[in-house]
Amino acid sequence: MAAIPTFSSMPVPIGVVTVSDRVSRGQYQDQGGPAVVAELTRILYTPWRPDRWLVPDEQPLIEAALVDLADRVGCGLIITTGGAGPTHRDVTPEATAAVCDRILPGFGEMMRTISLKSVPAVILSRQTAGIRGRTLILNLPGKPASIAECLGAVFPAIPYCLELIGGPRLETHEAVVRAFRPNRLDTAQESP
Repeated sequence: MAAIPTFSSMPVPIGVVTVSDRVSRGQYQDQGGPAVVAELTRILYTPWRPDRWLVPDEQPLIEAALVDLADRVGCGLIITTGGAGPTHRDVTPEATAAVCDRILPGFGEMMRTISLKSVPAVILSRQTAGIRGRTLILNLPGKPASIAECLGAVFPAIPYCLELIGGPRLETHEAVVRAFRPNRLDTAQESP
């Protein structure tokens, strides 16, 4: 029987940033942020709390939100939604790259691969991910169905990535998403 994980009494803060001019002006209802929160609620077993932001498509404001969530709030995971298309106002990937120490292109590659099955125009998407210190920043699309599809595709790698960079430990509801963690005994035996 597997051990039941124990948690601290403090929920893990996770940043959820909706990037949209129209949503930030109140012209449209935010659908991306609530979709991210709903999907994380479905996936995560670890107690967590969202730190939600609405930001217009302005690179300095997106960068400031990401830096604040990572450095001041202490979010080990920040998920953005929106602003990753090909228009001149879509600057979320540039803001992410500007504040990260390293870019992890595999996340974007996986999201585009999974979405290509249902959306041929997904090749226009520029989703990516990067690391800032002990924080993983992940750019998702803005549509709720795409958010669920993409987050489900990449989430198995997120807990292990956070472990590797010294972030918080996240446990998942294994019936929803099974987190990848290599078997430490097998890894130790394979080392030279």
